[in-house]
Amino acid sequence: MEKQYYLQTKDEVLKEFHTSSDGLSTKQAEENLAKYGKNALVEGKKKTTFQVFLEQFKDLMVIILIIAAVISAFTGELESTLVIIAVLILNAVLGTVQHIKAEKSLESLKSLSSPSAKVLRNGEKIEIDSKDVVPGDIMLLEAGDMVTADGRILDNFSLQVNESSLTGESTNIDKADVDFDHEIPLGDRLNMVYSSSLVTYGRANVLVTNTGMDTEIGKIASLMNETKERRTPLQVSLDKFSSKLATAILIICALVLGLQIWRGQPIMDALLFAVALAVAAIPEALSSIVTIVQAMGTQKMAKENAIIKNLAAVESLGSVSVICSDKTGTLTQNKMTVEEIYIGGEVLKPNQLNLDNQLHRYLLYDAVLNNDSSLKDGKSIGDPTESALLEMYRQVPGIDLGNNQLGLSESDLRGLLTRQQEVPFDSDRKLMSTKHLIHTVPTIFVKGAIDVLLDRCDNIRIGDNVRPMTTEDKKKILAQNEHFSENGLRVLTFAYKEKDEDLSPETENGFTFIGLVAEMDPPRKESVEAVARAKKAGIRTVMITGDHKVTAVAIAKKIGIFTEGDIAVTGLELDKMSDEELEQKIEKIAVYARVSPENKIRIVNAWQNKDKIVSMTGDGVNDAPALKKADIGVAMGITGTEVSKDAASMILADDNFATIIKAVANGRTVFENIKNAIMYLLSGNLSAIITVLFASIGGFSVPFIAVQLLFINLVTDSLPALAIGMEPGAPDVLDRKPRDPKVGILDRNLVTKITLQGIIISVGVITAFMIGRNTSPAVACTMAFSTLTFARLLHGFNCRSQHSIFKIGFKNNWYSLAAFAVGTLLLALILFVPALHVLFAVTPLTNSQYLWILLLALMPTILIQIVKIANEKRK
Repeated sequence: MEKQYYLQTKDEVLKEFHTSSDGLSTKQAEENLAKYGKNALVEGKKKTTFQVFLEQFKDLMVIILIIAAVISAFTGELESTLVIIAVLILNAVLGTVQHIKAEKSLESLKSLSSPSAKVLRNGEKIEIDSKDVVPGDIMLLEAGDMVTADGRILDNFSLQVNESSLTGESTNIDKADVDFDHEIPLGDRLNMVYSSSLVTYGRANVLVTNTGMDTEIGKIASLMNETKERRTPLQVSLDKFSSKLATAILIICALVLGLQIWRGQPIMDALLFAVALAVAAIPEALSSIVTIVQAMGTQKMAKENAIIKNLAAVESLGSVSVICSDKTGTLTQNKMTVEEIYIGGEVLKPNQLNLDNQLHRYLLYDAVLNNDSSLKDGKSIGDPTESALLEMYRQVPGIDLGNNQLGLSESDLRGLLTRQQEVPFDSDRKLMSTKHLIHTVPTIFVKGAIDVLLDRCDNIRIGDNVRPMTTEDKKKILAQNEHFSENGLRVLTFAYKEKDEDLSPETENGFTFIGLVAEMDPPRKESVEAVARAKKAGIRTVMITGDHKVTAVAIAKKIGIFTEGDIAVTGLELDKMSDEELEQKIEKIAVYARVSPENKIRIVNAWQNKDKIVSMTGDGVNDAPALKKADIGVAMGITGTEVSKDAASMILADDNFATIIKAVANGRTVFENIKNAIMYLLSGNLSAIITVLFASIGGFSVPFIAVQLLFINLVTDSLPALAIGMEPGAPDVLDRKPRDPKVGILDRNLVTKITLQGIIISVGVITAFMIGRNTSPAVACTMAFSTLTFARLLHGFNCRSQHSIFKIGFKNNWYSLAAFAVGTLLLALILFVPALHVLFAVTPLTNSQYLWILLLALMPTILIQIVKIANEKRK
């Protein structure tokens, strides 16, 4: 079992690593380096680009096309062979570009480590490469340093560390040399520091306990290597469809081949017929069309601040049924703000403070002078809690920094009322005190935690009156503090005393109570509406945060995530649950607080085991494994670490939860368009299959050659299918429930439509073929090819929407008209340019034959539109 060094005393840890406060000897360091290895992260194996390229040819339909190309070569159809091979290579290249994702996650994890570290060796302070730090080293940390390994604090001098990359919380952590006797979450282990954390204040001497892959960040790297990405619902659905279609094609081709040979056809001619059928059946452009439609969806999302890294993620977004969202910065503003102030026995907002009230002025003096943060160019520098106090100062009426009564910014005020003495904040004292000369009166201001400071207050000030503090006063103050805390507010207590004495921790008593200031990281305004929209769309929003449970629940209630009947659990409570218990409770748990990376993966797993499509948001290194595990990992573009961005499928350029909901709407639209494009392609292919089967069963000549069918499938079909992919979303796209991932893209309704439409189109094509046979097999082939091509171009209008052309019009999608025009032009070139007749095996036709082609190609569209108009009227 892994040792928990935070549960050991300093002496126990020093003994464990056979070291002392003077550090390791050079020999010990070399031995430990050999024993534990370099302080670096191990990278997992990656597939080469060539391996990924070869994998594109594993698909059964691709293998069928390769066989068709070989047969075409043996039968003298070299043009068909070259076209088929060119198409397969093009699709393989597109697939490689789409699926090969450079696994930069571990590179980013490595870059977080500082290139050097200060340690004690042989009792002397030296600087070494971070990769040479070993367990047992005494690491010397000071403000500005990046922590390069996990370690137990030995000597602490007001150390503050930002662990946001691990815990997800942006506030600085006050470290302490304390002993623990029970298990606690990582974020509460005050006697430990962790690799990738940043020292923001103070200094400390730390005994290195873990390096490399044994650090907390190393465990995350291991999780990243072990975590496999799930295929998207569309990928799964298309894979199943492709497998079934390929099997069906092989069976049909074998039957047709046998039938042709049985009828006495030469083997090569029979094989050529079977090749034509295979090419007619396989939608060669399907993969490319899906990729391109998804790519167009990503461009639209990028304009709305949702940057999609993985094209397949676009479709998955439309199926999302659970969003596990981080709190800080995503649902909230990631900025501490003063919400309310308890002063003079009443609760006020910052803009209700009155400069004419001396008690209010003293609170502002305390907030600004007893403060080490600053605001420059709209950005806060320093502790977020203290920065919020400066923002409060600026909100007070009269403190108009452009044209104000006082004429004092916070820096001006500090310049006039200079700090004479100070006792910095200390995690043991939980106080900060400064001494100033206020109107010639020596005055000490103090702020800190209520449980420490209230007991040091002898008096209370109400208005201009100062009187001894009573038990009743304390009860009221504590009750107000409890009320603030229950609403997720972080409370600071303010007090002062007018006394000329040396300021020291020993003299921090005898204060006069001023008031309480309650802060919080407030919800984004748009989060409330976005959560409501998600609920209407059938999407469950869950909050996962490193913050405390009370704060998290309070925020979740304000946003609408936590409602009647919901429950909240902490990471420790989650650790005690079995997987079965978690799956039973998962749908009731709305808030997870103080969670670990392993917790997040368990939560995602539990939802996925219930067949839910899960989106997980995050910004820290700690979020990366869960982002990768989720169906849609969403990283923050502004506050997110490079690790989280690399692991995610989508990046929010504005760190805004509302953007996720917009992306979901776009994802649903993309899926609907892909579905319509598939309907268009398959119904057209089915019509070609029926025509070829009709000719085979009837003993007629081949109605199409392979090159003609490839032209239809890859060129003429692609443009209308792309136009379908550009169709704008329906207004009610978020009023529907998420698509059931168990239901394939080819549901019964879609299969019925594809079948009926394929039959209708094939009737027109077969009729044209039979009319042409009255002249010659070459004319029959030309008429069948032309009718099928033109009918499918017109069919593109049918597949744009479930509504008729007259209802949707063309204003919203001019691409459909352009696709029809280009396709018609290409067909005209083949029919009327003699140089192309040989390549596409067409022959000149008469005017009456062209008229038949026009009428027979129009017939399916007219019938389909009549049915749509009738359905609209009935509804």
